[in-house]
Amino acid sequence: MTSRSTATSVAVAGSDARGRGWRRYRSSTFYLFASPWIFGFVLLTIVPIGFALGTSFTNYDGQSPIWRFVGLRNYIEIFTSDPEIWASLVRTLAYVVIAVPLSVGGGLFLAVLVNRRIRARGVVRAIFFVPSVVPIVAVAIMWRLIFNRDAGLLNGILEFFGGPDQTTWLADPYAFYALIVMTLWGLGGGMIVILASLQDVPVELEEAAKIDGASSWRVFRSITVPMISPILYFQVITGIIASLQVLVQPMLLAETNNLSTASNIPQSTTLYMVQVYKEFFLYNRFGYGTAMLWVFFVFVLALTLILQRLSKRFVFYQVAVDQD
Repeated sequence: MTSRSTATSVAVAGSDARGRGWRRYRSSTFYLFASPWIFGFVLLTIVPIGFALGTSFTNYDGQSPIWRFVGLRNYIEIFTSDPEIWASLVRTLAYVVIAVPLSVGGGLFLAVLVNRRIRARGVVRAIFFVPSVVPIVAVAIMWRLIFNRDAGLLNGILEFFGGPDQTTWLADPYAFYALIVMTLWGLGGGMIVILASLQDVPVELEEAAKIDGASSWRVFRSITVPMISPILYFQVITGIIASLQVLVQPMLLAETNNLSTASNIPQSTTLYMVQVYKEFFLYNRFGYGTAMLWVFFVFVLALTLILQRLSKRFVFYQVAVDQD
């Protein structure tokens, strides 16, 4: 008992000493250590956001030092008298509806494929994953060469099999589908994330279902998919947000483009962010373009909140979570 009480006394004394050691520092010490992040957050996040919000209420053109406050005129014009914006938004939503399910579904298919016991499984996984880490500029250049009308690989293959050999894939109406194909080039990134979740599914549940007579498809649909549904939901949300903000891919994929103005982007690939880019650098309407970005921000936020509410119906967690 004596030794135990002595050890307890020593522990309490040590704790008191550490407490007194920390108490000798002032509260300003914390702010001193946190100041680099605080200054960075204020100068690189809060100030630019505030400046962008203020700019959206002006007629700033990016060049003239004289610009004035116009109130809600930019926002009113967006909702009442600019059909190009809504056409680009419709094309963006069409791109999301096609690209996101194909990306998530393709990643799930590849993950299930490489999760099986096959020869050289590590090599196969690497082959599928490597394209997702290739820089987007290199990917765009590669696909421009493949889709090139005069010397492209695709037209060469079609000519070899007796098909048309002068199809302009990077112009309307095929440019949109070429963009979809280039997007699916990076399925490996989603495959790795889903593969990690598949390996976390309890094998006992699948084996018990098979013993009860369930087919492989029934096990996959009723056990595997619900168990990995949080990861699939994460893939869907991030995929939608990323697809809504696509800008570089359509610009780099255009066969004859002018990156300074984006004036030669095909109409079918003039997505919302490309239209914003045009407002900034082709029409020099910085205030109007900034207003478009704020409207888009509210739209993406609202869509994300709606999906969060709907996720209660199809996302299942292994532990209870607060759904309020």
